[in-house]
Formats: sequence, structure tokens, C-alpha cells
Amino acid sequence: MNLLEKIKDAGVIGAGGAGFPTHIKLKCKVEVLIINGAECEPLLKTDQYLMRERTEELVEAIEMAGKEVGAEKIYLAVKKKYGKEIEALKSTIARRDSPIQLFFLDNFFPAGDEQVLVYEVTGRTVPPGGIPLQSKALVSNVGTMINIYEALQGKPVTHKYIAVLGEVKDPKLLKVPVGTSAARCIAAAGGPLTEDYCVIMGGPMMGQIIDDVDIHHKVIKKTDSALIVLDKDHYIVKRNRTPMAHIINQSKSACIQCRFCTDLCPRYLIGHPLRPHKIMGAIATKTIEDEAFREALICCDCGICELYACPMGLSPRLVNGYLKGELRKRGIAFHSPGTAVIPSESRDYRKIPVNRLIARIGLEKYTYQMVDSVEEIQADQVSIPLRQHIGVAAEAMVAVGDWVERGQCIGKIEDGKLGANIHASIGGRVTAVGQAIDIKQEEGVME
Repeated sequence: MNLLEKIKDAGVIGAGGAGFPTHIKLKCKVEVLIINGAECEPLLKTDQYLMRERTEELVEAIEMAGKEVGAEKIYLAVKKKYGKEIEALKSTIARRDSPIQLFFLDNFFPAGDEQVLVYEVTGRTVPPGGIPLQSKALVSNVGTMINIYEALQGKPVTHKYIAVLGEVKDPKLLKVPVGTSAARCIAAAGGPLTEDYCVIMGGPMMGQIIDDVDIHHKVIKKTDSALIVLDKDHYIVKRNRTPMAHIINQSKSACIQCRFCTDLCPRYLIGHPLRPHKIMGAIATKTIEDEAFREALICCDCGICELYACPMGLSPRLVNGYLKGELRKRGIAFHSPGTAVIPSESRDYRKIPVNRLIARIGLEKYTYQMVDSVEEIQADQVSIPLRQHIGVAAEAMVAVGDWVERGQCIGKIEDGKLGANIHASIGGRVTAVGQAIDIKQEEGVME
């Protein structure tokens, strides 16, 4: 069985983004392989842990991936401030005489955006609406590489590293079975410090906000990286909970066309034709089919425009998200103008410092939460979605009442379909099969 077959069998997908199936992503040839170790979102810690504590496995997997895609150069991009991680990586790379080169990034947001990363490392701009492959580059991340290493040992993806931060009694890094409820993870971190709270699944800039009443139903997927507990009155929560009709009315009446949202937009700064201020100006007078709105389709949803740039407290990101949905309903796609892509000469002076961003969005007190080691927790029941990835859902391979072992394939993707296999993260009895497969351990029976 070759590398791609092992990766497919193990159900490896992108561990930090949209969850693109890795066995398909690596089925190409590129000049440059870039591994993202930037830990893009503020506060997150899991990739730093993996680079520091699982260095040997990480380097081996990167080398294997580099050979698979025929990369002439292999870079692991990390922030300059990651002192312990850099020390561990340098030592391992030197001992193995590895072809991997470390690339050092400044501490700015969003350094881990894959198109920003391609520009930082190679100086090339990915075409607007395109993918790194069009610039002869491939980007993957640290968590995915660790899962590739496990796949080479015959181990499928059954667990996930999660940071539980914010308003919790005992902030922690956890290793949890895929399908574990968010509530179980928060309880493992001592529980919330406040009665009225929300949870961000993911990073504070781009994560999904869920209510406290929903945390028992929300589960950890292969792509999740953090749970951040915040008070319901927190600035980030309020901004994301504003009704779209109100956001649009605000945009119509309060946008002063200052250009700050555009001038600080990371995609605009690498030369893409994305001008949020133009979109905000057009929302008052134009119809949804207007050409100006198509630029919203290349927005990366980083949130700089709304949480950092706008002096009026408007939400270009949420407007862009709304427009994306409406345009796709109408079958309207982005078409590159075909003009030369020229990065802004001011780009180096407009990168957003992460420390300043954290202060601006009211998260500064959480930067002191120390989560350097990992605690593995058990779950007596899980609900494992059959679609945790880009593509079609896996087809259930089990029925209610079946006994499954940890690591057993319970959802399989058909040959030729875009998707990924799904595996049981605990041993137990199947109690439900639908969009997810529920498994419960039976009393007195150990895995």
C-alpha cells in the first residue's frame, strides 16, 4: 500500500481549515511544499505543542509528503517568537540531515492564511479565486502532518488536539476522541467561570459562536482546534450576533468610505481585486447582481476589516459572507479580471500585529493562560459526523446495535468521490445512524 492509499484509508483531511481530503491534495507535483506552523488565530496553542513535543514524527511526515509531491524545496513556516519550538525543530532537522528549511514569520495576523503564506515564503501571488497549486506550491499544516505520520503506522484519525481557553477554571490542551461533545471538553477544563456564556469553536477571528445550551450537541470534528469560552456580552459575541438586516442598514447609513477596511485587507495587500469599501458603498444602491459584489467571493473571512480596521464599527466580513451566499444561490461566480496581480508597496507596513489585535478585540487577559502540556480525556459516548470534510458524506458501514472497536472504519467514501473515511473513536455499541454515527460504551465493558 503506497502513501496516498494509507492516508486515504486513515481518513486524513486538512486538520485546520475546510478539511480537504489529504490523499487528493497530495496527488500532484509542485516546486514548493509549505507546512503552516504559524498557528494563525490569536490564543491558539495546539500546533506549537505538536512542533515542540512531537518533532520527530512531524519532520518524518513532512519529508514523506515532500517526496510524494516531488517538491524541490520544503519549508516549515513558523513565527520567529516560537523559541522552544524552533530549537526542537532545528535539532531534529540537523540530526536527520533533513531537506526541510525553517522559514521565520513575523507575529502578524493572518500569517497562516495559505495565500498570504505562499506570498511570504515564495514571493508569488496565488491568482485571485485560485489555489496555491497554480503558483506551483502546496500548503498543509502541522496537525495534518502528524495525522499522516499516524497513517503510516496504520492508525486512522480518531482523536483531536483541542485548546480550551477563555472563561474556564483550568485552561487546558486536551487530546479527545473525535465526536466528543464540546460540553465534555469544557468540563475537563474545570467548567465555565460565568453562568451566561457562549463558546467559540475555533479561533476568535473566524470561529463559530455557539450558545451554552447547544454545547451538549456540538461535537469535536477532525478540523476543530479550540473552544474559547466568553461571556455573552463580550464584544466578539455581540458583533457576530448582530442581525444581517441591521448590519446592512448600518452599512448604508454609516460607512464613511475611509478605505481602512481595504487598505488593511490581507488579500488586497497581496494584489487581489478585493475592495471591501467598494462593496460597503455599493450595498446602499446596487442590486445583488452588480459586478462590485463579486469581489466578496474572494474574501477569506479573516475579520480584520470588522474587528480591527473599521472606525465606525461596521462589519464588511459579515456583509461579504451574506453576499457569498446570495451570489452562489444565483450561480454567480468570481471571474478574475485578467490584469496583472501587483502586491501593494505598503504591505509590509500594514501587517496587523497579533498583540495589538488581541488587545483590540478584548482578549488580552487570556494571553497569560499557560497550556503547555496535553491531557488525554476519555468519552463514554460520541457522535461522529459522516461529513467532516469538503466533498460528500461518507457512507455508513454500520447499523444500530452493532459493536465497533476503536479505529474501525464506520464510514467509507466511494472510489472516485471527493471525501474521507470515518473511524470509530471509541469502542462501544452503535446507538444511532444518520448524518452522524452515535457510539456508546456499555457499562462494565472496556475498550
